[in-house]
Amino acid sequence: MIKVTIYQSSEGEIAGFSMQGHAGYAARGSDIVCAAVSVLAQNTVNSIEHFTQDSFTADVDEENGGLYLKMEPGYSKGSKLLLDSLILGLQGIEEEYMDYLDVIFEEV
Repeated sequence: MIKVTIYQSSEGEIAGFSMQGHAGYAARGSDIVCAAVSVLAQNTVNSIEHFTQDSFTADVDEENGGLYLKMEPGYSKGSKLLLDSLILGLQGIEEEYMDYLDVIFEEV
């Protein structure tokens, strides 16, 4: 199962996210859940880097299926939109494939 933790402040501002694990929906190379989650997360990080001037820290652990993003406080509306879009997409996948993806929110 892929576990995604969305880190947010008490005011609801997203501080970042982490994801770990493999979906296990299908064999490697054929797992649509893993592919969908990976594309959403990687595209979010790449889009924040390409389309905004916001500062963040990101780390990838390909072996364990891990990705971590930490946003610096005071980021732009563009980054907020991209992060909100990521969450919307992840929650949509979670609704359909709840045995393979778990999205949780953690206050930081």
